[in-house]
Amino acid sequence: MDDIKLQLIVEETSLTYFQKKFNHQAIFNDRLRTTGGRYLLKSHNIEINPKYYLEHGLNEMIGIIKHELCHYHLHIEGKGYKHGDRDFKELLTRVGAPRFCTPLIKASVTRSPKLIYKCKSCHQLYNRKRRVDTTRLVCGKCSGEIYLYKKG
Repeated sequence: MDDIKLQLIVEETSLTYFQKKFNHQAIFNDRLRTTGGRYLLKSHNIEINPKYYLEHGLNEMIGIIKHELCHYHLHIEGKGYKHGDRDFKELLTRVGAPRFCTPLIKASVTRSPKLIYKCKSCHQLYNRKRRVDTTRLVCGKCSGEIYLYKKG
């Protein structure tokens, strides 16, 4: 799916659920990581995370679009458009938009540590994200010498 098709879906969703036109731009943003989409206050544009469409399909993406359109229409009308505002919560329930999007499966997989250190004496393993100075640190279990065992 491309930005043109996304624009049409957003405009159609706005007319169907809100009975109002969407007069701004909707685009995919690959840089979004922790959110399904966002409404930009200054430009009134909507950005959608394409990973949600690829992983969860069109229905999840339409839910995200409805959520962002709630922000959009309330902000344009000068009403409470923030997550904690009563106007926002009421509009979410009225149009059937989710308050939170389903987490991405690929993003929730825990990553292995980048570096693994090992004690020469007792073979205790230490997982680290950052390098440590092995000349200054010793094993916490037996005070033995540690060394870089594996780069992950």
